[in-house]
Amino acid sequence: MANDASTVFDLVILGGGSGGYAAALRGAQLGLDVALIEKNKLGGTCLHNGCIPTKALLHAGEIADQAREADQFGVLTTFEGIDIKAVHKYKDDVISGLYKGLQGLVASRKVTYIEGEGRLSSPTSVDVNGQRVEGRHVLLATGSVPKSLPGLEIDGNRIISSDHALTLDRVPESAIILGGGVIGVEFASAWKSFGTDVTVIEGLKHLVPVEDENSSKLLERAFRKRGIKFNLGTFFQSAEYTDNGVKVTLADGKTFEAEVLLVAIGRGPVSAGLGYEEQGVAMDRGYVLVDEYMRTNVPTVSAVGDLVPTLQLAHVGFAEGILVAERLAGLKTVPIDYDGVPRVTYCHPEVASVGITEAKAKEIYGADKVVALKYNLAGNGKSKILKTAGEIKLVQVKDGAVVGVHMVGDRMGEQVGEAQLIYNWEALPAEVAQLIHAHPTQNEALGEAHLALAGKPLHSHD
Repeated sequence: MANDASTVFDLVILGGGSGGYAAALRGAQLGLDVALIEKNKLGGTCLHNGCIPTKALLHAGEIADQAREADQFGVLTTFEGIDIKAVHKYKDDVISGLYKGLQGLVASRKVTYIEGEGRLSSPTSVDVNGQRVEGRHVLLATGSVPKSLPGLEIDGNRIISSDHALTLDRVPESAIILGGGVIGVEFASAWKSFGTDVTVIEGLKHLVPVEDENSSKLLERAFRKRGIKFNLGTFFQSAEYTDNGVKVTLADGKTFEAEVLLVAIGRGPVSAGLGYEEQGVAMDRGYVLVDEYMRTNVPTVSAVGDLVPTLQLAHVGFAEGILVAERLAGLKTVPIDYDGVPRVTYCHPEVASVGITEAKAKEIYGADKVVALKYNLAGNGKSKILKTAGEIKLVQVKDGAVVGVHMVGDRMGEQVGEAQLIYNWEALPAEVAQLIHAHPTQNEALGEAHLALAGKPLHSHD
């Protein structure tokens, strides 16, 4: 293959999702000559099949719930149902606007954009469209796809993935969701708001099992109140078609039936057949292995995003891509503290966190060195106005910094920015307590929680 571009780029990026395009934009900004290769659409999973479309569905569901429940605020409304075609148009318009903006941004930074399926052909080149694109460095950012289980075939008909769920042409009357992690509970929340009878199956003992146990229990309580059913602590065994839908059998023999089965057990890396192993890149179960600077064992190859075994979050991909671009441009870079990354599950109510759980803190520092405080949103004026319930839980090293902030309640995702600063700047409770938080806001609840942890509670009991 000839290099039709007759040039050697500073950086060739395989994959135009969050990690890939962030590296392209930052690299070009720093004066690197960048080629960006993407087989589908610029923006990747987050923009087209993940973060953005799911949040649009969740917001449509929120509007539906508000219409149903408006009388509790003294507003008379009539709810006539969900027009799923109109919901999809709203969702697709949001995606389209962001997609056009991203395309313009990449073009304005003079990034060479190549649409086609690329393959790593050497430690310094990618083959695409019959062309060999040469680079001084290659960044692998090929992302992830929905996973399934052995013997469970996702057919796009009655057994579907999150990709199918985002374009489903109807609101299912009933649904079983296999997996109680972020993807599962977000779809459970949206579909319940649309009127679906939802059951979540989670093999571990709690929903959102990677979160602090207190957050999981609060979400489970809220889901029970909403009528979202769930079965915890028993793993999936099999699924089969029935006359009208799907029947799921668990390891203990318990069975569930519904119109559709959404398989939401996570996402796996896209790496098979792309030449990574042939070029000597170290792998583990399909993931590309990297060090704290996103370098693989091959000196001219880096990797970022869902392709590597770090948190599968778009903003992590952004940060990793920026880190690689800045490292290659000669800037001083600092490894990412993944505990310091904000995490939000956008169900109703939202679950947001940064830092480590109470259990993890006890494991690291010792049980006698950890202090935990819960601040109930019932004491927060704005949360009362919004009629949302939940808590903010702080985890502190005794006489030291706050090492975990865990929040449950509507709009808590909007509060995680300050929580991120508290954790990453290793703030003491007394330092946060002396900051003045606007009243009445939900953000004020973070201030109140720190006042209490500092020993001077205002709108809460000792």
